[in-house]
Amino acid sequence: MTQAGKVLYIIVCAAGPAAEVGRLVALAQDDGWTVQIIATPPALDFIDAPQLAQQTGRPVRSQYRKPSEPKSPRADAIIVAPATYNTINKFAQGIADTYALGLLSEAPGLGIPVVVLPFVNSALASRAPFLRSVEDLRAEGIRVLLGPGQFEPHAPSTGGEQFDTYPWKRALSELAELGS
Repeated sequence: MTQAGKVLYIIVCAAGPAAEVGRLVALAQDDGWTVQIIATPPALDFIDAPQLAQQTGRPVRSQYRKPSEPKSPRADAIIVAPATYNTINKFAQGIADTYALGLLSEAPGLGIPVVVLPFVNSALASRAPFLRSVEDLRAEGIRVLLGPGQFEPHAPSTGGEQFDTYPWKRALSELAELGS
């Protein structure tokens, strides 16, 4: 399903696969999306912002714009990938202490579909606060891709071995399913 003229925000968090978020950008662009990268402040150390700006034709955003700066086009959909333990928990609690979380906090109320593709280890994924957050987000209609056939948490200290198999395409497929 092509998304010609539609705007996809990709919110990237500070996790290992973030360095490869350009792969998701390319897949989305191939599907006709206009892509805007939003990085959490810590994610800026994980990504190549100038390269992503060149790839998308848009500056990478990580902070609220100044009144004199142009607005980004409104998102038609949002993918959070890689989504960290911290961001997932804050999103579920409605905490909006960064630009990325502010956008996520508003999205459900604006009817913007959101797909969350976690990158967490099994120790974090087994914690009660995380499990509650995933359940709360799903109850609001947020697609959290956690479980068999989606993202499956890895053992602690083995995340680096998971980068090549991180399911970027699954996030885009899930978004297409939401639109159909």
